[in-house]
Amino acid sequence: MAQRLFDTHLHIVDPVHPLVANNGFLPEPFTVADYRRRTEGLCIAGGAVVSGSFQAFDQGYLVDALAALGPGFVGVTQIPGDTPDERILELHGAGVRAVRFNVARGGSADLDDLDRLARRVHDLAGWHAEFYIDARTIDSALSRRIASLPAASIDHLGMHEDGLPALLRLVEQGVKVKATGFGRVELDPADTIRAIVATDPTALMVGTDLPSTRARRPFRDEDLRVVQVALSEDQVADVFWNNAARFYLGATADDDAA
Repeated sequence: MAQRLFDTHLHIVDPVHPLVANNGFLPEPFTVADYRRRTEGLCIAGGAVVSGSFQAFDQGYLVDALAALGPGFVGVTQIPGDTPDERILELHGAGVRAVRFNVARGGSADLDDLDRLARRVHDLAGWHAEFYIDARTIDSALSRRIASLPAASIDHLGMHEDGLPALLRLVEQGVKVKATGFGRVELDPADTIRAIVATDPTALMVGTDLPSTRARRPFRDEDLRVVQVALSEDQVADVFWNNAARFYLGATADDDAA
C-alpha cells in the first residue's frame, strides 16, 4: 500500500494486563510489537486502539499501548457509566478519544447508559461514541438515539447486509462507519462501501481489525485492496486517511498530526 493509512480499528492484547473471559473466550497475546510486525509495509501512520469485550473496563493495557505506539494513535475505551469526570480527563490526557458501546459482545457500558455517558464524555473531553452492533438490531428508536449524539461511528460496516438500510439512514444523519472486519461480516464489502460513500463521502473510514479475534478469518492485506478498488481515485485519500484523521485527531489532509 502506497497510500497513508489511519487504522481505525485495532486491538492490543498485552498479557501483562488482566483479561476477562467473554462467553468462555480469551484471546492470544497480540502486543504492540506484534502489531508493528504484522502491519509493516502498510503505510500505517496512525490509528485507534479499541478496547475488546475481554478487556472490560481495564485501562492499564490501553494507556501502555498508546504510550508505546506514540503520536497519531488514540484510544477507544470502555468505561462504566459512573466513571468520574477526573478519570475521563486523565484518560483523555493519555490519548483516549472515544467511548465504546459493545452491544454485540458486551464488556462495556450498556445502552441504558448511552445518552448520559456519550453526551457527558463529549461535553467533557470531546469524545465520540463507537458502536459494535449488528445493524439489523437498530430499530427506529435506537436509530434516533444514535443519530442524535454529537458524534458517533459504527464498527465493521454494520455486520450484516440486511442491516444496510438502517446503517445508511444513520450515515445520512452524520454517523461514521468503519470498513473493518471483513472476516466477520455477512455482506459484500465492496457493495456496502460504495453505498456508504454514495450517501456521504465523508462517512467511511478504514481499518485492519487486527488481530481479528473470533472472526471467521483474520485480516488480510488484500482487504485494503478491496476498499481501494471500490472507490474512485479521488476518494481513496479521504477514506484511508482524511476522514479518520478529522474524526479522531481533528486533523486535515495537510496536517502532520501523525
